[in-house]
Amino acid sequence: MRTRSCIVVALCVAFAGCQQAMNPHDNAPGIVGTWVVTASKAPFPMHLFAFHSDGIVQQSNPDAGDPNTSDSSAMGVWVADGDEIKGKIVEVTADRKTRRFVSRGDISFALKVKGDAFVGEASATFYDAGGRKLRGPVTTPMTGLRVTP
Repeated sequence: MRTRSCIVVALCVAFAGCQQAMNPHDNAPGIVGTWVVTASKAPFPMHLFAFHSDGIVQQSNPDAGDPNTSDSSAMGVWVADGDEIKGKIVEVTADRKTRRFVSRGDISFALKVKGDAFVGEASATFYDAGGRKLRGPVTTPMTGLRVTP
């Protein structure tokens, strides 16, 4: 009887090990991937965004795109909210001549993805080092095209 119990336990363990592992990307929203994004009212309108399946978003554009300030890559988070993607990225800017801090930019966005494209709007508010609002919100439409192989 003990041998039978051991065989049953061994078979259960073996079958459990044969189950297909769940891929975290299986249920990921359509935003996951890399996008060429146009924000027409930004100082430099062309950007690259990378939306990761864990809710992290990264943004980059050419540093020389703004003649007055140098801005960091923006980093932030996103969430799916029904058929919309909402998120926020944060960047830091410095004066090109003095090399001193200028502002922290908080850029919120809401988008709708359709296949390999999205449309939406972003709103940017800028703060000084003490967290006091300098300007904004400034809004811009956003459009994105997915980078595909």
